[in-house]
Amino acid sequence: MEKNLVNVETQYFELGELVLESGKKIEGVKVAYETYGRLNEDRNNAILIAHAFSGDAHAAGCHDGAEKPGWWDNMIGPGKAFDTDRYFVICSNVLGGCADTTGPSSLNPATGKPYGSDFPPITIGDIVAAQKRLVDSLGIDKLLAVAGGSMGGMQALQWAASFPDKIRSVIPIATTMKHSPQQIAFNYVQRQSIISDPNWNGGNYYNTDKKPNVGLSNARMLGHITYISDQSMDQKFARQRADNNSFQVESYLCYNGDKFTKRFDANSYLYLTEAMDNFDVSESFTKAGATAARFLVISFRSDWLYPSSQSAEITQELRCKGYDVEHIEIESTYGHDAFLLESEWQTKIIRDFLTKVAISTAPCEKSPSLLE
Repeated sequence: MEKNLVNVETQYFELGELVLESGKKIEGVKVAYETYGRLNEDRNNAILIAHAFSGDAHAAGCHDGAEKPGWWDNMIGPGKAFDTDRYFVICSNVLGGCADTTGPSSLNPATGKPYGSDFPPITIGDIVAAQKRLVDSLGIDKLLAVAGGSMGGMQALQWAASFPDKIRSVIPIATTMKHSPQQIAFNYVQRQSIISDPNWNGGNYYNTDKKPNVGLSNARMLGHITYISDQSMDQKFARQRADNNSFQVESYLCYNGDKFTKRFDANSYLYLTEAMDNFDVSESFTKAGATAARFLVISFRSDWLYPSSQSAEITQELRCKGYDVEHIEIESTYGHDAFLLESEWQTKIIRDFLTKVAISTAPCEKSPSLLE
């Protein structure tokens, strides 16, 4: 592992009360997060990484005893796209998640029991509001960049809509300003898979031995199909059979569906997909001012879940409002998963973009940790 990413530890921010966009409140909110690199003296080299739907705060490096690094370790570290020799990188688990940030599986202070379905509905705006409180607690007034893929890209766009004066640049990857009917339909069927499982029990399954694992596994299998392109599936599986004479692609989906139930909460699946479906910043951007953030929009040609046409719509909307925005489409056969796997081209594009942003926004007394 790289020199300063060994033995990464998850940290926790006790946020306290959070008032949601709905007006409802969540008491005693806790946010799990990790940091990589070093915050410079000017506190102007911080980058927030927003994770995708099933991700978490562990974006890079290794935990003690872990066999695998974080989910975007190929992009975060010394000399990588998000170069931790130059930047201070932050990644937090989202509100409503199930990786140590307050969510449906957390204890409700009012009852002493898991929230379950009593957890209030949340939005991408609520998720970003919690992130903003975390960033404030770290003494950072303005982020150099907010970046993320898929649901992480939605959060990046929400930052630009909610806190435009608190960011210098935005990197939304393989994402959209709002879900299409088809995207909503896929999520709806996945949610139906979960709530149709008899063990879901209205969301109150935490203190029982029976979990809605069949429904959750089926939801994940359906979701997983949308992450992979037809070409990628053909290259990986073709029509080959497994030892039990089922198709290899069937065995692959079953394996990943079962593995997913061991790390993810069914209620979080419901809440987060609802938040994604309700997300819409298509009319949220104001006219760009002199200090407006710069945008780098990235998409992948084989991504049929979040097609390049949606990134083109983001680009058009921002340009109409006067923003400095560039859209780059990358050739890839990986489908939606390309934002996790296509590190070579993303690294070159993002590294160059961040260097330009850092130079253009740095004070005259340039900080070596930011620009060298």
